[in-house]
Amino acid sequence: MSTNQSPELAIPQNNAPVTEPIETVLIDQRSITMLGTAHVSKASADKVQELIATGNYDAVAVELCPSRHKAIVNPDAMAKMDLFQVIKNGQASMVAASLALGAFQQRMAEQFGIEPGAEMRVAIKDAQAAHLPVILIDREIGVTLKRIYNNVPWWKRMGLLGGLIHSVISKEKVSAEEIEKLKEGDVLESTFSQFAEDEKDLFRPLISERDEYMAARLIKESRENNYQHILAIVGAGHMSGIQRIISHQQISNPEETIGRLDTQPVSSGWLKYLPWVIVLLILTGFAIGFMRSPDIGTAMILDWILINGGLSALGAAIAFAHPLTIITAFLAAPLTSLNPTIGAGMVVAAAETYLRRPKVEDFNRLRSDTTSLKGWWNNQVTRILLIFILSTMGSAIGTYVAGFRIFERLTG
Repeated sequence: MSTNQSPELAIPQNNAPVTEPIETVLIDQRSITMLGTAHVSKASADKVQELIATGNYDAVAVELCPSRHKAIVNPDAMAKMDLFQVIKNGQASMVAASLALGAFQQRMAEQFGIEPGAEMRVAIKDAQAAHLPVILIDREIGVTLKRIYNNVPWWKRMGLLGGLIHSVISKEKVSAEEIEKLKEGDVLESTFSQFAEDEKDLFRPLISERDEYMAARLIKESRENNYQHILAIVGAGHMSGIQRIISHQQISNPEETIGRLDTQPVSSGWLKYLPWVIVLLILTGFAIGFMRSPDIGTAMILDWILINGGLSALGAAIAFAHPLTIITAFLAAPLTSLNPTIGAGMVVAAAETYLRRPKVEDFNRLRSDTTSLKGWWNNQVTRILLIFILSTMGSAIGTYVAGFRIFERLTG
């Protein structure tokens, strides 16, 4: 059961009237009122403030995950990031992707004089002032990014990475059409649509899964804490999906739904065995080479070291790594490529972090430095992330190039 109101409000950026939908749905005779907001609209922030001030709600839910909430309430938290831990936990690529997304949004904010998510800041601030609990209902952004990556066919993943890079280095202005789309939809969706080759690949992990996740979180919080009337602040693009799921009672076990959608994607089928198959083929090639002739076997080993280590070192050099880090890349890549559990980038980035530990000002400048290509190379934090990515890519390319070279020697 649901009721619908649609007050007319004006967005200052273009003075065009827009409809900001309000939907009230019932869960076990308890109410959830959802306000569909425009993430770049001051009018949306004003409406959030107005609704909280009525005193009609006993909790406020926001379309934020813990890390995005932390970035809002503690913008200096990035300065406390432990790069060693990030690298060790295999999170360097996710941190780099998050910074690239943030850089695009920062560039958009500077171009139009807006700050996406202002209504979320108002919701948190006013809820705390009214002594109302703030519920974070969105899925962790790192999980969403990994599920997006997993949902994109493997042959399109380099394009996705290239698009992220382009979103940082591009000097093109954000189009008015994209701003209008952001007013109607979701911050992450709008950002990804700037460079995604096919938005259909993104829809499920980026939109429909998050609709289901947020609906499950609302149902769980309402039942467990017996909230009688929750105010949920969500992007207008998620309104219909969440409302449909709750109204049609599509979730019988919210805990199970949240657990399923929080699962980190893993390689399925033969792909998860591919790295080990490649290692087996390379080692078999070495064995056959030495069986034929010590000279052939030695030549294969040299090819492997020079190509794999050389390309990984080249990647580190492109990122302006410390000379000892470049040497580390050259020595580590041929060995780590024969052990899929340890990546070359992990070893190389750790060496760079040890040799040139980032300073406090590097962390403090992240927001501004990530908006330009030069800034990514000048900031030691982002340079380490680049060293991780480029040395990893160099080693991966080197593995295949050297593998083909070994095959040529065996068949030549």
